[in-house]
Amino acid sequence: MNGLSYALLAMLVRKPCSGYELAKMMEVFWQAKHSQIYPLLAKLEEQALLTSENVEQTGKPNKKIYHITDSGRQTLKNWTSKSPALPVARDEFLIKAYALSLSELSTAKRLFHDRIAYYQTTSETRKAKIASIIEESGGRVPEFGELQFGRYIVHNRKLKMEEEEIKWCNWVLSLLDPADTN
Repeated sequence: MNGLSYALLAMLVRKPCSGYELAKMMEVFWQAKHSQIYPLLAKLEEQALLTSENVEQTGKPNKKIYHITDSGRQTLKNWTSKSPALPVARDEFLIKAYALSLSELSTAKRLFHDRIAYYQTTSETRKAKIASIIEESGGRVPEFGELQFGRYIVHNRKLKMEEEEIKWCNWVLSLLDPADTN
């Protein structure tokens, strides 16, 4: 089993989902393609770590909803007790930043302004997700042991990272052009 397999099981602990929903939820961890997710779901079902049900829909294709099994929960529980692998970070933007001395000043500034715009959008979306988690938890921060707790702390971590990225980009922009405050 790989990390994506465990991520899929982890999301199914909270609630049954379609493959499409799982792909959207994966963004909090990493970008996974549908072509990666669906074969893994089939494999996890073959291993009896999850089950699926076909749901008929009117006016659109039927969908498959996946449910984690007791065996899947136990497998996930065993995996969570082990130390994780070291994080893998790949960010094309950082390579471009590293080679910034080859760029024109206007190109360099645009690169960082684009990055800020991206993270402003994602952080606003993230804040809305955090608010919905709190709402789903009865208007309070979920506590350890509740299904929403892990989701709440992971989304908060991502928000802090997005906000820090914006601060860092603004700092770099101040170095690129000290006369320009934005």
